[in-house]
Amino acid sequence: MQFPLLSRSGVISRLITETPESEEECVIHLLNIPGGAKTFELVIKFCYGVKLELTASNVVYIWCAAEHLEMTEEHGEGNLISQAKTFFSEVVLRSWKDSLRALQTCDDVLSHAEALHIVKSCIESLAANASNHTNLLGWPVLEHGGPVQGLGGSVLWNGISTAARPNNSSSDWWYEDVANLSLPHYKRLVAAMESQGIRQDIIAGSLAFYAKRYLPGLNRRHVAGESSTHLILGSPPSEEDQKILVEEIERLLPMEKGLVQTKFLFGLLRTGMILRVSYSCTSNLEKRIGMQLDQAALEDLLMPTFSYSMETLYNVDCVQRILDHFLVMDQDTGAASPCSIDDGQLIGSPSLTSITMVAKLIDGYLAEVAPDVNLKLPKFEALAAAVPEYARPLDDGLYRAIDIYLKSHPELVESEREQLCRLMDCQKLSLEACTHAAQNERLPIRTIVQVLFFEQLQLRTSIAGCFLVSDNLDGSRQLRSGLIGNNEGGWPSAVKENQVLKVGMDNMRMRVSELEKECLNMRQEIEKVGRGKGSSTWGILSKVFGFKIKSQICSAEEGSVSNQNNGNSKVEKLKNRLVVKQKKSSYISDKESVSSIVPS
Repeated sequence: MQFPLLSRSGVISRLITETPESEEECVIHLLNIPGGAKTFELVIKFCYGVKLELTASNVVYIWCAAEHLEMTEEHGEGNLISQAKTFFSEVVLRSWKDSLRALQTCDDVLSHAEALHIVKSCIESLAANASNHTNLLGWPVLEHGGPVQGLGGSVLWNGISTAARPNNSSSDWWYEDVANLSLPHYKRLVAAMESQGIRQDIIAGSLAFYAKRYLPGLNRRHVAGESSTHLILGSPPSEEDQKILVEEIERLLPMEKGLVQTKFLFGLLRTGMILRVSYSCTSNLEKRIGMQLDQAALEDLLMPTFSYSMETLYNVDCVQRILDHFLVMDQDTGAASPCSIDDGQLIGSPSLTSITMVAKLIDGYLAEVAPDVNLKLPKFEALAAAVPEYARPLDDGLYRAIDIYLKSHPELVESEREQLCRLMDCQKLSLEACTHAAQNERLPIRTIVQVLFFEQLQLRTSIAGCFLVSDNLDGSRQLRSGLIGNNEGGWPSAVKENQVLKVGMDNMRMRVSELEKECLNMRQEIEKVGRGKGSSTWGILSKVFGFKIKSQICSAEEGSVSNQNNGNSKVEKLKNRLVVKQKKSSYISDKESVSSIVPS
């Protein structure tokens, strides 16, 4: 009964030969058989002539066990090593699924599989299949070694079955398959795929899929439209394994901008902070986010503070570092200075577009963190001042954040309020923001006066522009009348343009009246304050602006009156010109045309 074993295995033959003949029983101790007892049972059956069925799930165990027992051709033709090696190379390596299944079994016999180069062969086969153009289009690779069968098991005459056609043609068809690999094997597979020339964005997508499979923290913000395969299957790994995984994923991610979703990077950073990964890992993730901060959303920035001190509710320091990385990168890319180019080039600059988006994002973040009573003024000011002035076309978002901070921190003294309000430019506030600021009691009086002053300047500029438009309309009408002659089509256009001008003038007069009332009330309040402190009213305003405000306001009022007089004279001239035009028309009466066209 020992002969089949002796004839197939060199190890068993040697052990039996070395056993002393004096012993009545021959006991052989075989320790550390790769694959365990089940694999050894298959080997014994093979030695006794039982037909052995090799599969992708057992071929690695059988091959390693056969090598361990020295079942070479010297101990019998067609021995187990040669059969396992042939099946592995001709069947397993030609199929994506079989290669993947064989690689997974290598974890149990890793040292033997590495010595026989089984792991390397499986990884190279998977990388080659993934890089194949046909596979990337989604065509099946399960049966490379044989014909493709139809639904009923029949093979079509040309070897193609309609049932074998792919459901989709996406390049991420292999993400879920490789996500079942252990981290060491997955790392080697990613490196092999990079050497095969697979695009970096495809590899980055696989890394994100793998991380979401084993990091529960990334799935807490799960979106309803995402695939359910992103959710972790079974029990999650330990915190130490998750920490190692975060650090490894960060090392494997490509550094090129835009290849990795910003939301995923924020999730990885948030998870890393909870798991307390290394400082280099956290710093690298912040740099990666800083490279593409213009692609982030406001909810991504709202990262809680994961420290025992609980100094602030949100991690403002982390956002400050991310913003600094973005600004450094923006400078390194050679962004043009707004002073060196004209306005037309500045608006179309890609760098300015991105930094404008970041400025809007930071202003929104400041408004969200401003209600935190533990947020100190220096941190708030540092983050707000880090954004360059040219990045904000309007300061409405910054004003909103400052107003919320002042409301949530009533303990600030007047000097601190003035220091905070210096961050915004009153000339860059919209009309709505100016109206709100002029009535905002939380703002210091210096800021309120500046807002009213610049609002009045804007109003005067608007009035001047309105009269300039009126002059241009007069010239264009004269030109049209010269070109068209007595064409009756010019009169309806003139009527429409004058109606628009009339509405604009009425609105401007109403706004001037409102501002005059506000200035009068403001002057009365300031005079009360000045009498209480023993100083003159205009002396206070002189200290605020450094010049005589009274003369400015008076000149503004006089200018508005003169502008109205000029407007009236222009209207009279317009009446005279329209009367002349009316005489040339044969079907409009004198009084009706003048009364319907000229604003009263």
